[in-house]
Amino acid sequence: MDPDAVARAFVEHYYRTFDTNRAGLAGLYQDSSMLSFEGEKIQGAAAITAKLTGLQFQQCQHNISTIDCQTSGPAGGVIVFVSGSLQLAGEHHALKFSQMFHLIPTPQGSFYVLNDIFRLNYA
Repeated sequence: MDPDAVARAFVEHYYRTFDTNRAGLAGLYQDSSMLSFEGEKIQGAAAITAKLTGLQFQQCQHNISTIDCQTSGPAGGVIVFVSGSLQLAGEHHALKFSQMFHLIPTPQGSFYVLNDIFRLNYA
């Protein structure tokens, strides 16, 4: 497994899906998954999907600046750290963000998101 390839493929898939069909992210999470979104902690695939699909903005475009990753643990997990900007429809200025994912391999050969931490960067 090439963790850089896994990270790049995951990031491309995640943000493309977020920007076009947020409900489609549900399959990336499991009941044990945890999302921290701007300090709010949400657990479980259904609750995380409800949070993401219920955000006040419906249209957005993520522009990724950096992707860093590391392998994690003996089971072959991957930690992915992303920075970039988020352009909301109708807004003139993009918002800077950082997001971290802890990906865990599944028996089927794919990955699911165990941990997801999202923060806007106000600087």
